[in-house]
Amino acid sequence: MSSDDTSPAALPEPVEDVHGDERWMSQHTRFVQECKDAEPDVLFVGDSMIQLMLQHDIWRELFSPLHALNFGIGGDTTCNVLWRLQNGELDNIKPKVVVLWVGTNNHLHTAEQVAEGILAVARLLTSRLPRAKVIIMGLLPRGERPNPLREKNAAVNVLLRARLPAPGPITLLDASGGFLQPDGALSQRDMFDFLHLTAAGYAAVSKPLSELLLQILEETPEERRLPLV
Repeated sequence: MSSDDTSPAALPEPVEDVHGDERWMSQHTRFVQECKDAEPDVLFVGDSMIQLMLQHDIWRELFSPLHALNFGIGGDTTCNVLWRLQNGELDNIKPKVVVLWVGTNNHLHTAEQVAEGILAVARLLTSRLPRAKVIIMGLLPRGERPNPLREKNAAVNVLLRARLPAPGPITLLDASGGFLQPDGALSQRDMFDFLHLTAAGYAAVSKPLSELLLQILEETPEERRLPLV
């Protein structure tokens, strides 16, 4: 993709209110309001992989004590997250770290386009929050057995790894490696519907994430502006 082309996954757009209950916009409005009242050190933003963290003890044990906000909405794509961040969800807050997890719902986009969409969100974050570091969570495998969507997610991770300078203010944390069994299957122990994580699945992902967050939060403001090693 040339520098003159914009990936369709990098075009901000709200979710169409096809059901007429304004549920998505109501969640976004609540997040904007939270920005007026909270002073988070860590911001989690993305789709259901972020949102459902709130339902597990791991959030209360590892992440809530870090003064974290959770701005996850199930079903969101990179386009939806871009729109939310451009429309108030970064106002009045200055987190030290942002955890971004989105992309698996970009069904209409190629792996190349999805990677560009994720990077567009990350670049927006570093532009609006120049003193923050951004952790991009790699996309996880999905589906009980090998399938095209799983292959696409793996390809997105490869593209992100190749395009993120190391060290840099944006880092990729790919915790996908431990989920596949020797025969290539996913276990319901880790993903109850072969997409969303169980408590055990979140525990596996959260351990390396928590360690990285603690490392960054212990840095001085001057050190935090330096690239991740």
